[in-house]
Amino acid sequence: MSGVIALLTDFGLKDGFVGAVKGVIKSINKDADIVDISHGVNSFDILEGSIILNGVYRYFPEKTVFVAVVDPGVGTERRPILVQTEKYFFVAPDNGVLTLPLKEQKVLKIIEITNEKYMLYRDTETFHGRDVFAPAAAYLSRGVEPEKFGKVIKDYKKIDFPEPYLENGYLVGEIIKFDKFGNGITNLKDLPDFEEITIKDYRIEKICRNFLEGEEDKPNLIKGSFGFYEVFLPEKSAKEHLNLRLGEKIRIKLKR
Repeated sequence: MSGVIALLTDFGLKDGFVGAVKGVIKSINKDADIVDISHGVNSFDILEGSIILNGVYRYFPEKTVFVAVVDPGVGTERRPILVQTEKYFFVAPDNGVLTLPLKEQKVLKIIEITNEKYMLYRDTETFHGRDVFAPAAAYLSRGVEPEKFGKVIKDYKKIDFPEPYLENGYLVGEIIKFDKFGNGITNLKDLPDFEEITIKDYRIEKICRNFLEGEEDKPNLIKGSFGFYEVFLPEKSAKEHLNLRLGEKIRIKLKR
């Protein structure tokens, strides 16, 4: 095992939840190398968690254990799962947060985590990040075999990802996330041959290679680090200055 455990949550940093998770991991494996991906996922936003995890997992060493806890259904019937792919391990609620990162990987096995031996004793079901997922990740990083955590299951839950679609000679995409800088990340991975691109009442004139190439007061497009095209303004928030919102449509008129 690599000993690397990477955390992605919607816990924030105010209430000590992240500290509790790290404390559990270190209590089980004091040598674990814990990396914070983000704890600023919008509360309960499973799609955003999936997008962020998908944008970063491939840059970690093989055998990294990813703990992804965006879990509005904590304590309900939803299953805690462990997924082993060819290169990585993922520990998460079975609510769709793993949809995008697992889409392009070969899944070797999926385990429903049921073995209490690898959980904390608890008298509440409100904090599985601390009591279920953190211990599982820590024991995995120590080399415990996945099958010891519970029973093998056949599949995991997937959420609907808003794919671009064709409509009357246009490819229609949309904004699926805003980053910290106010850039609007779309669901467009590639651009076809086009005549024009529009969003709201703006025509996008420039496809840029860096964030300073763009026009100052009009939307620009760039292939961003999440693997999708992003709408941006140089050194400004496109979200605020262009009054963009999640689900905002971007329309690409296709060449005939």
